[in-house]
Amino acid sequence: MASEQNNRGAFLIQQHYCDANAAPIYGRMAGAVAAGLTRDSVIGARILDWPGEPTRDALPLRFFGGLHALVQAGKDDGLAAVFAGVVTEQAEIVATLERVLADHEAALLPWLDGPPQTNEPGRSAALLLGLIEIARARGPRLELLEIGSSAGLNLLIDRYRFDLGGTFYGPADSPVTITPVWSGPPAPVVPLEIVSVRGCDVQPLDATDRTVAARLAAYVWPETPERLVRVRAAIAMQVERGVDLVQADAADWIEARLAEPQAAGVTRVLMHSVVWQYLPEPVAERIRAAMKAAGARASADRPLGWVMMEPDRALGHQVVRARSWPGDGAWTTVATAHAHGTWIDTRGEAGDASPSVALPEAARVRV
Repeated sequence: MASEQNNRGAFLIQQHYCDANAAPIYGRMAGAVAAGLTRDSVIGARILDWPGEPTRDALPLRFFGGLHALVQAGKDDGLAAVFAGVVTEQAEIVATLERVLADHEAALLPWLDGPPQTNEPGRSAALLLGLIEIARARGPRLELLEIGSSAGLNLLIDRYRFDLGGTFYGPADSPVTITPVWSGPPAPVVPLEIVSVRGCDVQPLDATDRTVAARLAAYVWPETPERLVRVRAAIAMQVERGVDLVQADAADWIEARLAEPQAAGVTRVLMHSVVWQYLPEPVAERIRAAMKAAGARASADRPLGWVMMEPDRALGHQVVRARSWPGDGAWTTVATAHAHGTWIDTRGEAGDASPSVALPEAARVRV
């Protein structure tokens, strides 16, 4: 149920998540909002009166994206000091935010209208681990279908170079090499051929548009300048050669794709990362039903797979899972990962939830 307490609590959950993912700047900002945001501004009142489930709606990241856009555009030196980690005291951060909300209301309000599109190429490394598991079980040739593709940067997964704990995949001459910090056994060496990659989003972004590119940059967390370099390099790859990305409802699109003829010897794979929480439950249920039905039809020469990287916020990280048919289609946990793919852990240790985090039931992500 919507309430000021729940809305402040969403920022405490975000603070925990930031602390677990080495993001002290956003962690401090989230704690400051939870403790000290007032209704003295239109934006402050809108945040505290948020009508939805604020954690599933990623309310903190909507807000922080708008603030980061101001900083990247050079619009507010005081806020830039917070983003640079120069200002660290909570009271000073609160005072800065209260002033910024009054000074930049018109620029910030639209950022609350839609979920953040943190289209992060680093997540491709986690997804690739799941694809390797599918290829190991079903054969090397994969046809990829991504929902929630945003600007399509993960649709470049067949064009990136990956170093997965010392195991390399992808073209050696790629302009983008993704090398997550690795814990545990390296990725296995498995024959893998990505035959095609297609994606959809209910509101796709054209990364080749400068305004859109600036918006994507604003969603990059300030603690990770290397991510900004990588996002911009991935956008340049799209400018050179585009991706197959369409506007569509995720359930409509998956149902249609699963109904298409499937080539023999190719595994059709649904994949997504940090998407499921944004799907209305009826859409999510239709996708589950469509995959279950397609799984029942799958055969040894026309298999079906499903790979996901989705958050366990109580633990403060992402879980990478894979499943395939024919068979029972049981989920296999492949790894845990940082929210942006900064690190990947294949040791099979989920860790323990922080006792300070009471995650609302509605905020849990269940695929």
